[in-house]
Amino acid sequence: MADMMSRLPRARLVETRQRGWVNPYAGLAAFDFARQAPSPELAAYVDHFWAVTWTDLAEPYEQRILSHPTVNMTIVQDFHRIAGVIDGGFSYTMRGTGRALGTRFRPGGFRTFLGGPVSELTGRFVEIGEMFPATGPALVEGVLAEPDPGAAIALVEAFLLALGPAPDPPAEEAAALVGLAEDDVTVTRVDELAARAGRSVRSLQRLFRDYVGIGPKWVIRRFRLHEAAERVRQGLDLATLAAELGYTDQAHLTRDFTAAVGMPPAAYARLNAHA
Repeated sequence: MADMMSRLPRARLVETRQRGWVNPYAGLAAFDFARQAPSPELAAYVDHFWAVTWTDLAEPYEQRILSHPTVNMTIVQDFHRIAGVIDGGFSYTMRGTGRALGTRFRPGGFRTFLGGPVSELTGRFVEIGEMFPATGPALVEGVLAEPDPGAAIALVEAFLLALGPAPDPPAEEAAALVGLAEDDVTVTRVDELAARAGRSVRSLQRLFRDYVGIGPKWVIRRFRLHEAAERVRQGLDLATLAAELGYTDQAHLTRDFTAAVGMPPAAYARLNAHA
């Protein structure tokens, strides 16, 4: 196991691409978007913090997201919640003036805070104050009252550190395997990922459901859809893309893409061509 872990890449601390954003470029000039890496003490648990600020929007703006295999904590005036892995997509509509502050945990990284299988959160949104009744409400109040995003992030960091996260080797393994599934487009089947991990398929499934919150098949397929969206925007032929990403044919890719994104690849390409 130690040898296998030494050969797996560590997950990136800060994702700089707009992967998962259904319309990643439309309207972005109206927003101030920033990411921040966590402190070294939280780097094993948190992938990055992010903040989106908007001012005097003339019209409501909806940003749709094709979710990642991660747990997220978001504090915005409308809600303050922790989201498990969301099977489909979701969206948030911004109006007027506001700010959203988010924490994306590393795959497996939230288990130490939850104290149980991350699959318990899958498909759910839980209020921060409900999950952490002793300290969550004060965190929400402090973040909403703090105008500076950097200082607000510092409040979140202090909150998480006070919860006493503990190192957990299986969480590190889960994060590395999710990173491998994302970065290596040749990994298209669960048995291939299991072989790279030195685990049986069943063992890999248990690890993912316990630490990631969802099975490895979903993780692989979701990252292939992220890849498909990125390359559809670049104009790659669908038949070629389907073959490269492990789909049986172009129709199979189109069905999966449409179900997850909410529109077929051709419509998605047109949407982003005008962004």
